[in-house]
Amino acid sequence: MPDTYIQNLIAERIGGNQYGKSTAIYKFEKIKRAKRAALAANPGAEIIDMGVGEPDEMAFPEVVEQLHQEAKKPENRGYADNGDAMLKQAAARYLEKVCGVPGINPETEVLHSIGSKAALSILPAALINPGDVVLMTTPGYPVFGTHSKYYGGVVHNLPLTQSNHFLPDLESIPEATLNKAKVLVLNYPNNPTGASATPDFFAKVVAFAKKHNLVVLHDAAYAALVFEGKPLSFLATPGAREVGIELHSTSKSFNMTGWRCGFVAGNELLVKAYGDVKDNTDSGQFLAIQHAAAYCLDHPNITEQIAAKYSRRMDSLVQVLRTAGFDAKKPRGSFFLYVKAPTAAIKKDGSRIAFKSAEEVSQWLITEKLISTVPWDDAGANLRFSVTFVARDESDEKRVLNEIARRLSDVRFEF
Repeated sequence: MPDTYIQNLIAERIGGNQYGKSTAIYKFEKIKRAKRAALAANPGAEIIDMGVGEPDEMAFPEVVEQLHQEAKKPENRGYADNGDAMLKQAAARYLEKVCGVPGINPETEVLHSIGSKAALSILPAALINPGDVVLMTTPGYPVFGTHSKYYGGVVHNLPLTQSNHFLPDLESIPEATLNKAKVLVLNYPNNPTGASATPDFFAKVVAFAKKHNLVVLHDAAYAALVFEGKPLSFLATPGAREVGIELHSTSKSFNMTGWRCGFVAGNELLVKAYGDVKDNTDSGQFLAIQHAAAYCLDHPNITEQIAAKYSRRMDSLVQVLRTAGFDAKKPRGSFFLYVKAPTAAIKKDGSRIAFKSAEEVSQWLITEKLISTVPWDDAGANLRFSVTFVARDESDEKRVLNEIARRLSDVRFEF
């Protein structure tokens, strides 16, 4: 597009007068382009998409019916603003019964969100001043950090590595950085590593936050998707409500990705601050959707069925990848499997393809094997496989996984 005076009016936070001129291609756009090219080169072939970061099925029929009934009620038609009591009360019950967090006050310690992404973009306005440091894990979901930088904040990345069980090394943070730090952002079970936190780790986080006067923000979007035991909530940690908040979402746990509904819970003052900024940001999620979400929170058996499916798929995918040479280990939750990327692929004819990064491996897998993954080169070269691939039923799951095994059977990987 031609330069006009408009070019010079774009905010510096998104590029200023250079906005729109970058030729850099976002990772996920590269993946989309590679998939299109692979299909063009192989008409009618099946791309096996193991990179999808959202559920592969619709919300359960009873949840859709709940939405239908709620949408017909005249009292639900208007602006929801910061919501009514139904979702707040259901969230408090959910936190106690499912996550072991007693005593949450639904009126003062819970507020709905239009999905976790919206909350992550709103909260920096309540917390970040120019020069404030945000402690974030890498790889990780960048939204809170992106908006913090919009407000003049600085992001300090904490690498997630296998040697530390994909938990951040809090002791590695320089003292000068800690002196300016205000928020620690965590996400467990983790995207993309699939790693889970432990009660001991969360206890250390609470102590660390109190020592350094930090707010802890735990993005628990995958918290309920566990393969054994109960979900681990940060808020269940003694002292957690003194230092932080937790974000929950119905997107992953109840197959409600496009419905955009979740909640923020925890420290009363932080929830109030979030609500005040939210009140000037949006007009609330449609009450019918909030009420359907409340129904889900009172029916955690839905999540248990979803998690059982992911666990079954994960068992098979781990076996397939281990047979192919990957050091794959089943995580304790989420729908992500994170593995070290190979440095080379050796074909049966002896030819060798070297890889300099996980991105190169991912592009090769799409182009040569029609298998789509997500590469992460933020803290070592790794690939993320997702078990939310599309399959009609359990028999079709087996077919897809057998097909992956077949496509990888003619190559040997070096690591």
